[in-house]
Amino acid sequence: MTQEPDVDALVRQRIRSLRLARGWTLDSLAARCDLSPSNLSRIETGQRRIALDQLVSVARALGTTLDQLVEPGEEAGVLIRPEPVHTPGVTTWLLSRERFLNGVSVAKMRITGERPGGPDQLRVHPGHEWFTVLSGIAELHLGERVMLVRAGEAAEFSTMTPHLISAHKGPVEILTILDHDGERAHRHDSGKPGEHGEHGGSHGGGHGPAPSSPNPSPDTKSGARKPRRPKTSSPASSPASGPAQ
Repeated sequence: MTQEPDVDALVRQRIRSLRLARGWTLDSLAARCDLSPSNLSRIETGQRRIALDQLVSVARALGTTLDQLVEPGEEAGVLIRPEPVHTPGVTTWLLSRERFLNGVSVAKMRITGERPGGPDQLRVHPGHEWFTVLSGIAELHLGERVMLVRAGEAAEFSTMTPHLISAHKGPVEILTILDHDGERAHRHDSGKPGEHGEHGGSHGGGHGPAPSSPNPSPDTKSGARKPRRPKTSSPASSPASGPAQ
């Protein structure tokens, strides 16, 4: 059994649905794609085969592409059964397929008091993050500020600010939307601070090792100075001594 009849019927349905969504009559769309209204009607109802050049013209008139118009339905990929990912104090369920959301990911997170806290746990990475609280109370740490976000409330912030979401007096569940950098940072969040490239040098508002001297002198590279040779005075009447230059 071939899927061609199903795809053909889906294409015809899409043409009709897109036309009606724009409020166009058969005459309106036919005028935009150089077809007669009767031919367009027969295309929509399956009484006429669709030529490729006609399909290209119809797709362009409807503001879509040929690929989108003939793309098979993906019923098998509609349902998402997320697998929980556990890190200390955090369980995450990825609820989206990134290719459908222009590079952003939707995830549900359950955070408990076991999640490590403190200034050295704050993260920094490019991008933005949005979340809403489903149950419980979340503590949002942004730099030196701490805000309580309750059930039904939402927060949005730049992830270039050192940040951490923790639980306040009990478990909290949140629904969050992450861009690509945010999703990657959360995926690696089970590692130690500074372990991953996107987090290096940014934890806890700069609690890192003190910077070294940019141009160390050759004498100090090994950590110790070379001893200087003592000066020796030459006899004043030395015949090799000339007038001071």
